[in-house]
Amino acid sequence: MNTMVNEVEGKAALVTGAASGIGRAIAELLHERGAKVVAEDIDPKVEELARDGLIPLVADVTVDGTAEKAVSLAVRSFGKLDILVNNAGRIIYKPIVEMTRQDWNWQMETNVTGAFLHSREAMKAMVPNKSGAIVNIASYASYFAFKGISAYTASKGALAQLTRTQALEAIEHGIRVNAIGVGDVVTNLLNHFMEDGRAFLADHGKKAPIGRAADAKEIAEIAAFLASDRASFIVGSVVMADGGMSVPIG
Repeated sequence: MNTMVNEVEGKAALVTGAASGIGRAIAELLHERGAKVVAEDIDPKVEELARDGLIPLVADVTVDGTAEKAVSLAVRSFGKLDILVNNAGRIIYKPIVEMTRQDWNWQMETNVTGAFLHSREAMKAMVPNKSGAIVNIASYASYFAFKGISAYTASKGALAQLTRTQALEAIEHGIRVNAIGVGDVVTNLLNHFMEDGRAFLADHGKKAPIGRAADAKEIAEIAAFLASDRASFIVGSVVMADGGMSVPIG
């Protein structure tokens, strides 16, 4: 007997940062469970996802016009947009005194501004249908500070507040906005400046009460749930999925 929950069957989705890691896992899971998906990423490797009902888009979330292009592609291809997952994100490790304005903007523009632009355009498409779900990939760094990643923590804190504020504006139109407070996940997030970022994340995850980092598919399961009608009463929440890292220890 097939026990798979096709919770997003018939939905149309847009996922940013979908070439690898969490974004790819989300795009593939939504498609597997019956959604049609536009998978967007600055990395041309996103084109590897192309298949019936899953359309890749090579684009930079920070560039003016990209959000409009992505939403338009979804609506034109699928007739509507029901789900947006703002996953695109960047991180760099530098002390504040060594960080340039370019370093700061490089993270803020992707992690916050890109999410804002895509959320704004997605809402425009969702409002006439009086339904929709937006899921932002936040972090336990939305609430906790760590030396060396000030721009990242600031951006994820801003994303958590964007989630809550937009949720209040969107719910009157039947659109739910939530976020996931992600902990350490074994992805390529750090590989642009570290020889083996995946190993670092796997090791850092051992500090969590659960004793390990997550697989991207575990986060995808939460995103699929929040995007589905099964999460119909969850509004403006940051659902923590960090293996217990955010639990106060006495």
